[in-house]
Formats: sequence, C-alpha cells, structure tokens
Amino acid sequence: MMRPKSTMELVPGDDETYYLNMGPQHPSTHGVLRLRLHLEGERILGAEPVIGYGHRAHEKMAENRDYLQFLPNTSRIDYLSGMIYNLGYCQAIEKAMQIEVPERAEYIRVICAELNRLTSHLLWLGTYLLDLGGFTPFLYAFDDREKLLDILDSVTGSRLTYCYGRFGGVSMDVDDTFLRAAADYCTYFRKRLDEYHALVTHNIIFRHRTKGVGVMGPELALDYGVSGPCLRAAGVARDLRKDEPYGIYDRFAFDIVTAEGGDCFARHMVRMGEMEQSLNIIEQAVGGIPDGPVLAPKVPKRIRPPAGEHYFAVESARGHFGMYLRSDGTDVPVRLKLRTPSFVHVATMPVVLPGTMLADTVAILGSIDIVIPEIDR
Repeated sequence: MMRPKSTMELVPGDDETYYLNMGPQHPSTHGVLRLRLHLEGERILGAEPVIGYGHRAHEKMAENRDYLQFLPNTSRIDYLSGMIYNLGYCQAIEKAMQIEVPERAEYIRVICAELNRLTSHLLWLGTYLLDLGGFTPFLYAFDDREKLLDILDSVTGSRLTYCYGRFGGVSMDVDDTFLRAAADYCTYFRKRLDEYHALVTHNIIFRHRTKGVGVMGPELALDYGVSGPCLRAAGVARDLRKDEPYGIYDRFAFDIVTAEGGDCFARHMVRMGEMEQSLNIIEQAVGGIPDGPVLAPKVPKRIRPPAGEHYFAVESARGHFGMYLRSDGTDVPVRLKLRTPSFVHVATMPVVLPGTMLADTVAILGSIDIVIPEIDR
C-alpha cells in the first residue's frame, strides 16, 4: 500500500506509522514551538509546525501606542538581533520623515549593529553544538559572547534587549574606551575563529551530522522567500547591506558570504564567514568614525510620518527584517506589519523535513536559527 509522503492526516488501517509531538517544550526548539511529526519508524513522512504558543501581539500594540512608545518593543521581537531591530525601526521612521542622521551616529549604529550580529551568531553556534551533543564549543562561544555584551552594556546599559536608537541618532555618545574595546575584540576574535574551525568545522562527527542534511536548494529558498544565511548557504548572494544599502553600509568593504549545498553544514560555514566580515566592518567603522553630534538637532517631539504607505528593511542576523508602515498623518500608526525571517524559515519545514531521520530534526531546526518571539509576534 502506497502511503502519502508528507500528509498529516491519519491513514485508515495504518498501524505502521504514528504521530509524535516535538515540543512545545522541547529544549532544542529554544522556545515554545511545536512540530507535529508523522513518522514511520524514525523516518519523517510529514511535518507540521504549530505556532502561536508565545504570541504577544507586537503588531497590535503598535496600533495602540505612538511611535516613540513602541520603540522598546522592537528589540523584543528578535531578542538576539535586538540592536539591529531597534535601529532598523528608527531608520524606517527617519526614511518616512526624511530626518537627517549625524555622521557620527551613523558610524556608531554600524558598530553596534555588527557587534550585535556577532553576539547572535555566537549564541547560535554555542547552542547548536550543545543540541548536537558538544558541550565545549558552547562554553567557548558564551565566553566570547560575554565579552561583547560587556562592550555593548557599557554604552547602552543593556545586555540583550536594547533601546539605544533614537529617531535621528542614538541615545548617547561612545567614548574612546568603547572604541578601543571594540577594536581590541576584533583582533582577539580573529584568532578565536581559527580555534572554532579546528574545534567544530573540521570535526568529523559534526560533519557527519550536518553534511547533506536538511538541504534547502536555491529554488525552494527563493520560492518561500528565505533570506539571510539560509539563502546564502544555498548559493544565492543576497544581502540587504549590499543590495539595498541603508545607513552608511555602502562605505565599507565586505563580502557577501555564500556556500554551496544548502545543507546544515553550508549554513554553519556562512555564519562563520559572516562573523569575519562583521569584524572587517567594525574595524573600518572604528577607524573612520568622525567627531560631532549623535542626535539630529531638530527632530519633532511628536513623530507624525506623512500619510501613506512606507516600507523599510534591514539585514538582521537571521535575514530580511521588513517594516510596512501605514500612516494617516497622526502620531499613532494605522498599521505596522513586520516581515520577520524566522516566520518564513519555519514555514519551509514541511518540505525540508520529510525523508530525513528524527535525529536530524534537531540538526536541521537548529541550523536555520529561528527565534520564536519573531514568529509569534
């Protein structure tokens, strides 16, 4: 009897397949995500992501607050890219209202955003290896991440959910100690990257767990709107910092890191390469930062974007984060629709998981690096 390959419906009289709930409290989902798996033995026939367990209504909250009051919400949408989301929201409003941002503030934003990208990738690396059974890389990654959090904390007062951006700049200036610490960390971390490659990338067990597993080809990735490291791991060189430069990213020399294969190993390689590129950007920004103010002098006290539709997007640690804003000219948005990468990426699981083994689910889900709060937003 031929069984449906990926159906989630029970097959009458079928006593050889069964259904298994992975989550919503499974530790390797890193949040309240539930995967309803249809299995034959340990082979996956179908997968259905079930979301909504941690919904917090950020988009609805935006419709009931003015633009400034919603600012702290942005770093709670993706708490691992909190700085990038916070600054991105500021840039969206600045674009809509044509607010000029001082040069020094632009450089500070780039430095802080790339430091935040490093913290996100390091948390991914450590927890991913922990999910796969490797404890030592977890300790290494969190030790290196702690140093970054100290640097960001020194200027923002926060370690995770940042509200450092302001419409027209940033909340406070950085000093020479901050800039020197950022530059010194780049020098330190370049050597650590070699250690990570020796410890993880060249580890034969890690390669067997990730090579050829969870393949997401370029056609599938483009059909679903996959972005960020997951798209670049499929060989598609797209990065908003290059394709649609925002802020002052067009002033810096860096490469779009890609890989071939679209599997778990390729996604690992892209993120490792991206960390090196972030170091390049930070070093250039620290070396070229000018003097001057960090906040535009004539920002309106009441933020009222022109009536109409506005869109702005940034490249977060997970991919394309877009903000569609509909304004009626008042200080409260009519609609703020958030386009988050994790929501798109988890939607590919019903296609990627069938045909793989149950043990591979942890490797595949971890490799796409989803953050549950930006799915249940």
